[in-house]
Amino acid sequence: QVQLVESGGGLVQAGGSLRLSCAASTTIFSITNMGWYRQAPGKQRELVASITEGGSTKYADSVKGRFTISRDNTKNTVYLQMNSLKPEDTAVYYCNAHRVGVTWDYWGQGTQVTVSS
Repeated sequence: QVQLVESGGGLVQAGGSLRLSCAASTTIFSITNMGWYRQAPGKQRELVASITEGGSTKYADSVKGRFTISRDNTKNTVYLQMNSLKPEDTAVYYCNAHRVGVTWDYWGQGTQVTVSS
């Protein structure tokens, strides 16, 4: 089984920055697709950013230009650099690991990000 541990959340003012980290225990991290999701109270979980095993990235329109996802395969870690944070970014952020075409999907415990106005 796979464990994903997120860290780096916290309380920041609007316009501030945070960097989230997700450390994965899997030995096949290098061929795993990774994503950051978030869920605000009363809302569905949504995809924020993703990065494939090949390094291709995608972003939700709401964070494009402000957030950057990256991965370090030597550390089995994926990062989410969040700049110019807005109150609308407030949510629990979850790390996800999955593989395309197979039933293989794991989630971290989540880390709280709160942006004050």
